[in-house]
Amino acid sequence: MTALAIIGGTGLGSIHELKLQRREVLRTPYGDPSGPILHGTLGGKSVAFLARHGYGHTIPPHKVNYRANLWALKQIGAQRVLAVAAVGGIRADMTPGTLAVPDQLIDYTWGRAHTYFEDDLKHVVHIDFSAPYDETLRQALLAAGERVGVELVSGATYGATQGPRLETAGEINRMERDGCDLVGMTGMPEAGLARELELAYATCAVVANEAAGRGPATLTMEDIRRHLDTGMERVRTVLNA
Repeated sequence: MTALAIIGGTGLGSIHELKLQRREVLRTPYGDPSGPILHGTLGGKSVAFLARHGYGHTIPPHKVNYRANLWALKQIGAQRVLAVAAVGGIRADMTPGTLAVPDQLIDYTWGRAHTYFEDDLKHVVHIDFSAPYDETLRQALLAAGERVGVELVSGATYGATQGPRLETAGEINRMERDGCDLVGMTGMPEAGLARELELAYATCAVVANEAAGRGPATLTMEDIRRHLDTGMERVRTVLNA
């Protein structure tokens, strides 16, 4: 049984340090996950890895089969899920290259299959989602960063938007008024589905750019990729701790 699963986001389609043992193709009642699950060891510990956007990075955020992904990880016996995500920085200290471990989120997505509890129910099911991220896993991630000398900002509110387009400056202004510190496109329904499956879930957010209206007038993919490359190398160091 693999207790820890890692979901890699944009910029982390693979982990070079993962000592691969096998690939597993799974089918779920909700369709196919984003790709095969890679089983191996990382830092001497057994882990499973799944690329959220596919191993060729071809699945946009609003088309990811989040239900199949989380179901597949539960099916292999994962108990904890660490999600890596590229985000934009809204709060002033969330500059490109920053790693953050959010503790709250606000969902702005729409039209995504966001729950397992909708068909053939014996009774309506509600989950407590007051604290969307598992605190024990958050602290373990922060401790890993401290061990290897990589700074991670503890505590932030992640605003999940629909995508695939980037946000307008007006939308970011609204999100800031709502209390968001980071903006990304994959935080939901992933976190909610993990809670429904009773999986401990936390996110390591890599700030790839300043959000709209917070930095250069025009965001370029070249700048985003450059910041992602730097940030993801630091993520790999933490994961290998």
